[in-house]
Amino acid sequence: MIDVIIAGGGPTGVMLAGELRLHGVRVVVLERDAEPTLVVRALGLHARSIEVMDQRGLLDRFLELGKQYPLAGFFAAIPKPQPERLDTSHAYTLGIPQPIVNRLLTEHAIELGAEIRRGTELTGLSQDDDGVTVALADGTELRARYLVGCDGGRSTVRKLLGIGFPGEPSRVETLLGEMEVGVPAETVTAVVAKVRETEKRFGLGSFGGDVYRVVVPAAGVAEDRAVPPTLEDFKQQLRAVAGTDFGVHSPRWLSRFGDATRLADHYRAGRVLLAGDAVHVHPPTGGQGLNLGIQDAFNLGWKLAAEIEGWAPEGLLDSYETERHPVAADVLNNTRAQMEMLSTEPGPQAVRRLVSELMDFEEVNRYLIEKIIAVGVRYDFGEGPDLLGRRLRDVALKGGRLYDLMHDGRGLLLDQTGRLSVAGWADRVDHVVEVSEELDAPAALLRPDGHVAWVGEDQQELESRLARWFGAG
Repeated sequence: MIDVIIAGGGPTGVMLAGELRLHGVRVVVLERDAEPTLVVRALGLHARSIEVMDQRGLLDRFLELGKQYPLAGFFAAIPKPQPERLDTSHAYTLGIPQPIVNRLLTEHAIELGAEIRRGTELTGLSQDDDGVTVALADGTELRARYLVGCDGGRSTVRKLLGIGFPGEPSRVETLLGEMEVGVPAETVTAVVAKVRETEKRFGLGSFGGDVYRVVVPAAGVAEDRAVPPTLEDFKQQLRAVAGTDFGVHSPRWLSRFGDATRLADHYRAGRVLLAGDAVHVHPPTGGQGLNLGIQDAFNLGWKLAAEIEGWAPEGLLDSYETERHPVAADVLNNTRAQMEMLSTEPGPQAVRRLVSELMDFEEVNRYLIEKIIAVGVRYDFGEGPDLLGRRLRDVALKGGRLYDLMHDGRGLLLDQTGRLSVAGWADRVDHVVEVSEELDAPAALLRPDGHVAWVGEDQQELESRLARWFGAG
């Protein structure tokens, strides 16, 4: 019997598949599209997602195909320098198109033994106390212990469950595509610079040669956003916004996106869970969407595996929603604020100028950027040191570095005392006696997602925390 069916083979789905396979969970990914999409909706990974790849030993693959950029100008495109003393060893954005991210994560999941079925569409589901039955478009059925819907903002799984998706519909829409231009690069640069003095939702970015990524405000909101715009739509809007259509021609792909902002009421219904855009949609300001989905999968994977393997303590799987729902709500909140500050209206522009002044304070600049790159996330684990509930950055150890010890997706006790023990949990938690000048604590217990579950040096306290997150010893 299949342990987990994942509906949707985008970055969230295949990231989750890889996480589950680290624990030996049998996974089948159902992807509706027969071939990978060429549409580039996301352009890179932020620091927390880069850390995630590093924690799983995947980062070199991404660095080889990406380009590092400074962490500047990400909040509402306000041009400020990269903050100093960011709480990460990866203080950069990795420019890498979404199709490449998807390919690398898919390859990783397959290497670990995940099964990917392309051209396979989920059309129905039913569940009972023992599992979930999935109906497919070809008339066949599959049965699994759990189902996870990673099938995007129009999620079939979410709709079949009847889970509410409250929020605001799109008020504005943006056209996005890749195409060739028929004017010199100097002309493009000059016109874009002039237009972006007031219109931040506009831009042409070169891919080399005459091929550009074109972003331009649409004339209105389409009745059906699933219908792509035409090249003529782009030409009309380029002329309206920039006074020229740049001679665009030969499109590779054309798309559109809105500023709808919605958050699902729940992340779980029985044996069915949701992740990624299936539970949250928001404008792409700050480039947080793909990253948020990957981080959902990173939180969920080990918890669902623990449930399947039978060692999950009570409430562990439900903590996925408890922890990730507030994170998504915060992203929706900051994208709403950023969209307001991208408006050309006088009121929002006044707010933009004020926020720009505040960002001249280093603390404000750092706070907003760390919010965008998700290294400021702290889960509520109760009272305790400031480090409790936060992910631990890749601290240097006397014999190496922390993230090299986390590739297998297990818990980790980083013990600077040499007096502690994880006896009873050694099949789930690694015990590393090491010293780090960057860790101001006697010992720290890390969950498989790198968040600090306990800090201290008392064995009895440690065992209580081990039982809370890793079940009975």
